[in-house]
Amino acid sequence: MTQQFDVAQKLGKGSFDTAVKTLELTSASTKAIVVETADYAKKSLEQSTATFQKLAGVKSLDKAIEIQTDYFKSAYEGFVAHSTKTRELYTKLAQDSLAPFGALRSAAEAAIVPAKAAARAK
Repeated sequence: MTQQFDVAQKLGKGSFDTAVKTLELTSASTKAIVVETADYAKKSLEQSTATFQKLAGVKSLDKAIEIQTDYFKSAYEGFVAHSTKTRELYTKLAQDSLAPFGALRSAAEAAIVPAKAAARAK
């Protein structure tokens, strides 16, 4: 009976340690996502403002269409780059958050299997 209690106690401590580690990793990854999103928003606003200023001084329709076309092309490329970067950050967040629990699961299986075998032998 005390062996089972010891196993449960070790697993409880391991669970707490894993939760703390996961929160630390999640915090760092979330900060990276927020920084990336803020940078993208800032760049996007600056690009929009610059384009509007260019359009305000245009005297021909052809030049206005050219400026708009360049803006849309650049905005699309920036959005795709931001989406790719954000996807990579979210993937890393998920992997980092789940990795400690995989190790905890392995430790739990390693601790429980011998305990079950000892209980059956009695």
